[in-house]
Amino acid sequence: MDNELEEIRRRKLAQMQEQQAQMNPEQAAYQQEQAKSEMEARKQEILRKILTPEARERLTTLRMSRPTLVEQLEMQLISLVQSGRLQNMIDDEQLKQLLAQVQPPKRETSIKRV
Repeated sequence: MDNELEEIRRRKLAQMQEQQAQMNPEQAAYQQEQAKSEMEARKQEILRKILTPEARERLTTLRMSRPTLVEQLEMQLISLVQSGRLQNMIDDEQLKQLLAQVQPPKRETSIKRV
């Protein structure tokens, strides 16, 4: 499924580049936005199928403070589903464990008075 998604992306990109050569800049920007929203909709559909409502809510909340971390985790989850390594839905506890694995280790800072 990951290969299919990449192939769709490549074809869509090639098609958009051809159209951009023939369009004015406003139409090209509109096409890019449309393709981007289409890809986001597909991604959200896959996530809706594999995450429980509580896990989706946690990701939505976390997206406000750590958007790059959430994006990385979403891509990882989608690739697991597409490769067939993820069979069951992920609940909130499992998502917490995945987040702990993905997040970089925290640094401790201590201040010593001399």
